[in-house]
Amino acid sequence: MNHNSPLHVIDDLFLNPDEIEETFIRAGGPGGQNVNKVSSAVQLRYDARHSPALTNAVFLRLKPLAGRRMTADGVIIIEAKRYRSQERNREDALARLIELIRKAAIPPTPRRKTKPSKSARQRRMTDKRYRGDTKRNRGSVKSDD
Repeated sequence: MNHNSPLHVIDDLFLNPDEIEETFIRAGGPGGQNVNKVSSAVQLRYDARHSPALTNAVFLRLKPLAGRRMTADGVIIIEAKRYRSQERNREDALARLIELIRKAAIPPTPRRKTKPSKSARQRRMTDKRYRGDTKRNRGSVKSDD
C-alpha cells in the first residue's frame, strides 16, 4: 500500500501506509465467471511487532484482540472478501485493521478497590447463618416405631 499520507487511528497515533502490505487474491463463493477471473479479495498484512507507530503496551493489548489474525511473529493478517469490488474490499480490510488498533490503543481503566458496606456484611452473615441452619437440619430421619 503506497499512499503518502499517514493513516490516523486515534489522537497521536498514525500508521505509515508503507508498513501495510496488500495482496489481491481470488475470493471464493458465488459470482459467476467474475469470481474465477478477478482477484477481488484482499489480504492485508501489518507487522505490528516491528511497527514504530505502536508502543509495546499497545502491541501487548493488540495481541489478544487480534487472536488468530496475528501470527506468532506479530504480523496481523486481515482478509476481506465481503464485497465484489477490489477497492471496497481494500477499504474494508483497512477499516478493520484501524478499528482493531483503535481498540488496543485505549488503555483499560484501572480497577478501584471498594469495601463492602456494614449492612452488606451484616446481610452476608445473616444469610450464612440461615443457610447453615438449613443444612444442619438435613440428615437422616429417625423413626419412632
